[in-house]
Amino acid sequence: MLRKTRTASQLQDEVNRRIHRAPEVVEDGVKIRVPRPQMQEADASGCNWTMKHFGNAIGFERTVEAALKAVQKEYNLSEEVKDLGSLFGEPQKD
Repeated sequence: MLRKTRTASQLQDEVNRRIHRAPEVVEDGVKIRVPRPQMQEADASGCNWTMKHFGNAIGFERTVEAALKAVQKEYNLSEEVKDLGSLFGEPQKD
């Protein structure tokens, strides 16, 4: 399956959304901190990113892992680097 490409912020938002809509998280009213995705070499499945060190996730490890794996299966992290000096975040020119 071909993955869609998303920015780090978009991936973070999607993992956050999926975690916080899980019934057990909603029921307990817990707020889990979702870290920024980190680029990595593509794994055996072709995924090029991961997330580590979720905050306030004790007791919700399986929920967090399921949401992370589901998003990793659908999306890859965009490799486009933006020029941080540009006000509008235009792609960096070589």
